[in-house]
Amino acid sequence: MRHPTRLIPLAVTLLACAFLLVPIVQSVLAGLTVNYFRGLSSGLTLKWVGEVWGLYASSILLSIWLALACLAVTLVLGVPAAYALARRPGRAARVLEEFISLPLAVPGLALALALLQLYGSYSGFRTSWAFILVGHVLYTLPFMVRSVLAVLAAIDLKTLEEGAATLGAGPARRFVDIVVPNALPGILAGALTVVTLSIGEFNLTWMLHTPYLKTLPVGLADSYASMRLEIASAYTLVFFVMIVPLLVAMQWASARAQRILS
Repeated sequence: MRHPTRLIPLAVTLLACAFLLVPIVQSVLAGLTVNYFRGLSSGLTLKWVGEVWGLYASSILLSIWLALACLAVTLVLGVPAAYALARRPGRAARVLEEFISLPLAVPGLALALALLQLYGSYSGFRTSWAFILVGHVLYTLPFMVRSVLAVLAAIDLKTLEEGAATLGAGPARRFVDIVVPNALPGILAGALTVVTLSIGEFNLTWMLHTPYLKTLPVGLADSYASMRLEIASAYTLVFFVMIVPLLVAMQWASARAQRILS
C-alpha cells in the first residue's frame, strides 16, 4: 500500500491537468454542438467548423505559411549565429547573445510599434505578409539561437573542428558535417518553439496585420468579438487540430534525433 504522502504529487499533477484540459474540452464541445446554451442535448454537428473554414480559410493558410517562412529564416540566421557565438565564447559573445534576446524583453506591442514607425511609410511592404514575417522572426530568433547554442556548448566543438581540419575539411565542410549533425537536437527543439510561437503569436501580429492579412490568433479574436460562440469555439477546435499534431510530430522527431546521436 502506498504511503499517502506519495500520492500528493500525483494528485497535484492530475489537478493541474484537469485545470488545463477541462476548459479545452468544453470549448471543443461548444464548437461541435448545434446550440451551446442547450448543450449536448441539442446534438452534434460540423456545421460551425465548415463556417470557420469558409470565413477564415485564408487566415489559417496564412498562419501556416508564416510559420514555415519564419522557420526557414530563423534556421538560416540562427544556426550560423549560434555557431559563431559557440566558437568564440567570451564577453563579446555574451553581449551579442543578450542583444539577440532583447526582443523577448520588449513587449510585443512595443516591438510592433517600432516596426511601424520604421517601415510604416513603405506601403507595399507594410501591406504584405513579409512585414508580419519580420516581426515573427525578430520574436522567435532568440529561441532558435539559444536552443542551438545550448547544444553546441555541451560538446567539445573545438576538438571536433580541429580533428576535421587536420583531415582537410574547410570551414563550410566543418559546418555541414560537424556542427549541423551535432546540433540537430537543438535545431529541432528550436524549430518546434519557432513554429508554435509563430502560429500562436497575437500581440505583435495584431499591431502589424491588415484587414486582408489576419493570422489564426487575430482571426480567433475577431470571431470571439463578432461571431456566435459556437463559431468561435469551432475556430478554437481548428486551432487545436492544427497545432497538436504538429507538436507531437516535432517532439517525436526531436526525441528520435537525440536517440540517434546518443
